[in-house]
Amino acid sequence: MPYIAEISRTNPTCFLFLVDQSSSMLEPFGGQPGKQKAEGVADAINRLLQNLVLKCAKADGIRDYFYVGLIGYGGRVGSALGGALAGQTLVPVGGIANNPLRVEQRTRKVDDGAGGLVEQSFKFPVWFEPTATGRTPMCGALTLARQYLEVFLSQFPGCYPPLVINITDGMSTDGDPLPLAAAVQGLTSRDGNVLLFNAHVSAILAHPIEYPSTEDGLPDNFARLLFRMSSPLPPRLLEAARGEGYPALAGTRGFVFNADLVSIIRFLDLGTRVAQGVR
Repeated sequence: MPYIAEISRTNPTCFLFLVDQSSSMLEPFGGQPGKQKAEGVADAINRLLQNLVLKCAKADGIRDYFYVGLIGYGGRVGSALGGALAGQTLVPVGGIANNPLRVEQRTRKVDDGAGGLVEQSFKFPVWFEPTATGRTPMCGALTLARQYLEVFLSQFPGCYPPLVINITDGMSTDGDPLPLAAAVQGLTSRDGNVLLFNAHVSAILAHPIEYPSTEDGLPDNFARLLFRMSSPLPPRLLEAARGEGYPALAGTRGFVFNADLVSIIRFLDLGTRVAQGVR
């Protein structure tokens, strides 16, 4: 498949995040007590949204190279955007830039140049709040994602194919998600099929399985299901994965299992690396 369409203001692409908000997301990340999975995922997504905004910031303002959507699924299934964006589906990146829920003042430790560390404050925009309640209606989220994307593709039929990133910590509780994942991947622009990547976040301290090219070695049926639900990396992302040191082969899929917070951040960054191709 091509996956070569230029990304521009007249021919944008979109990123759609499906985020598990079930009650089990209150558990800590494996090996990181004190950091709930819901909080870590929210921080990773907010960091990514800020990076997408910065990629689109030019001298004349924010250029709408991307549309962005967030679907949460737990006690309810629906848009997870809040504030002025509440209830909206896919929002131009300029709308994201101008409508954070708030801007927090945070601190981080940085090298002081003399072998020590000092606290440095920085501004952290928040668009997405951590929430965790109810079960895991993944099928409902995939159904809604398909509806969002059908509208987008009707408006931008020649776009670089949209990317859907599903982040979950457990099995679907409302049916088999595999046929619905296939239906999402069956949507096409003139440049190729919609991409669906999946990341499983873990509460146990286990070695992540990142970007496998085969089911062999996956630990259980759930891991194999998420692998089957995941798209192969197109050429540009395959090269990016190799550049990050992954042994990415033909057939490597956008899939991570037993991800910790670091793996989630790397997964989101790599998955949206197509953003470097904007014009």
